[in-house]
Amino acid sequence: MSIWVWGIALVVYLFFVGWYYNWLGPIKAYEVDQYVKAFAENSGSKNTDVDILRRFLEEDDGREFIMQNFVKLHKGKVVHPETGQEIAPGKLVGDYIGPFVKALLKRGGHPVLRASKVGGYIDSWEYDSDPEWGVVAMMRYKSRRDLVELMLDPRFAGMHVFKMLAIEKTVSFPLQMQFSSFMNPKYSVPLILLLLASLMQNLLLFFR
Repeated sequence: MSIWVWGIALVVYLFFVGWYYNWLGPIKAYEVDQYVKAFAENSGSKNTDVDILRRFLEEDDGREFIMQNFVKLHKGKVVHPETGQEIAPGKLVGDYIGPFVKALLKRGGHPVLRASKVGGYIDSWEYDSDPEWGVVAMMRYKSRRDLVELMLDPRFAGMHVFKMLAIEKTVSFPLQMQFSSFMNPKYSVPLILLLLASLMQNLLLFFR
């Protein structure tokens, strides 16, 4: 009897659904006030317009979103704030990104894309100056609540200097995905589970 195979697949899928989806709904008005007040008192708030953050939280629809990041790293090496040794900017910012991604994964988010620039601008016009972006990265958040709580997480307060020293300039803004040729985990995970369960069932029947 292979019913246990499908039972395991169902349990795994239920764990995935509980982890990946936002079950708390949009941010409540009183939560917005609490988050904005805490953020305004946070040392990292100087790089974000508090009014823009408030409006983003007030307009919460409870849906997932993608944070788009354009980054220009410093050229050459920079000094590590803890060891005092010279280090490549990409490696230094990685010392921040690594722990951050782990915390993001625990909240049902994950990296979507990271790409490096390999040429100059093509089919571009009406821009005042070249920001010289070198890296593009996208992160998926299951809710706006998760974003602001990660921004307020004290674990990253001490490591924020890693970003500041490694990155010369950056700009980030949220996106609502409308089309993507990449398969979303909400579709790929159940499909993979179905395929694995079917394969296991057939193997059990074959070797029975």
